[in-house]
Amino acid sequence: MSDRFLTRQLVQLGLVGNALRPVPGAPAGIPAFFSGWLTAELAPHLMALDAADVALHLARRGPRTRRDTLGLLAGAASLAGYGALIAGARRAGDVVEQALVDELGPHYREAIARDPLPDDLHATWQTLALPFRMRNVDVTRNRRLPYAPGGRRYEMDVFHHVDKPAGAPILLQVHGGGWVIGEKDQQGLPLMLHMAARKWVCVAINYPLSPRARWPEHLVAIKRAVQWIRDHGAEYGGDPSFVAVTGGSAGGHLAAMLALTAGDESLQPGFEDVDTSVQACVPHYGVYDFTDESGAPYARQRLESLLRRYVMKPDAKYPEDYRAASPLYRVSADAPPFLVLHGRNDTLVPVAEARAFVDRLREVAKNPVAYAELPGAQHAFDVFPSFRSAGVLRGVARFLEWSHATRNDRLGSAR
Repeated sequence: MSDRFLTRQLVQLGLVGNALRPVPGAPAGIPAFFSGWLTAELAPHLMALDAADVALHLARRGPRTRRDTLGLLAGAASLAGYGALIAGARRAGDVVEQALVDELGPHYREAIARDPLPDDLHATWQTLALPFRMRNVDVTRNRRLPYAPGGRRYEMDVFHHVDKPAGAPILLQVHGGGWVIGEKDQQGLPLMLHMAARKWVCVAINYPLSPRARWPEHLVAIKRAVQWIRDHGAEYGGDPSFVAVTGGSAGGHLAAMLALTAGDESLQPGFEDVDTSVQACVPHYGVYDFTDESGAPYARQRLESLLRRYVMKPDAKYPEDYRAASPLYRVSADAPPFLVLHGRNDTLVPVAEARAFVDRLREVAKNPVAYAELPGAQHAFDVFPSFRSAGVLRGVARFLEWSHATRNDRLGSAR
């Protein structure tokens, strides 16, 4: 009994320690991500289980042996660590809000017709208990709509309010997965359900995956999806003239590339005249450098183990073709408003990469570039409802609503 209890508490302590201070670098970065991500975002659930384990052991045995005492000490440290994780997660909303105030001004929320205040996320407390059960009775989901020939990888789901109001702004969600895995059903659901309930139209897409697909087939497909939105978005209540894009990880890379390559005919073969511009971009923990020139940690390993082998074409030239596939090297004055989100504890895409991208984009962009660096956040922090994702979602909703509300003002000033 004492041995098993001590082992459980040491495992808990190790998980908490990794979530608070993850092990960087390869090959530890991947297991550090999975364990740290789930521990940080499910900290309330794990804390409750750990507290019950400690209380039960105290009631049954107490500190009879040295192992009991060590287990109880480890349990106390784990519970303190879970408390720190929860406290950090609950500050995420304030971090995003401050980033918006810093970039958009202290009165930016006055432009929003219906500000998404905390009580606008009333379902969060209900969904926290069952974070993987995501649904909203106010939202209709139209599944597996083809946006281009090619089967399942060219399908989308369209979310809209049950009332299907006309003229709704549109949000395009691009899933991540290292360009080699992933599905439209797996990511971005909390944000899409929330924005659809706020009477936006949200579109989640699949796209062709590597190694069967090679760059830029992924981006070409996403531009095809924008073409479909321009042609058919109004059928679902959307306003095809306003499209925002979001995505995480590889999806963050693709979202940023979509936002930065409007009018690039080489990426629109056979539909060169279609308007594939977007009016706002919110990349989460994105990849911004396909080379290793930015100085971000582990970029060289990603280049050699993933991009060269599976994503880029075998005859792609380095660094020219890799720069052309990198948001870091595609920044321009005409970039739409950006809200860049990244976790400080990200072990898959180090935060230095986001910092470099934001710095370079801010040097040239005429539109705002807000940047929220989230303390304690790992990769994939927004995949399911949690204290952190709820706070981030509220800030993203405000940014999207602001981008839509001020669009005409920004177009007027640009002229």
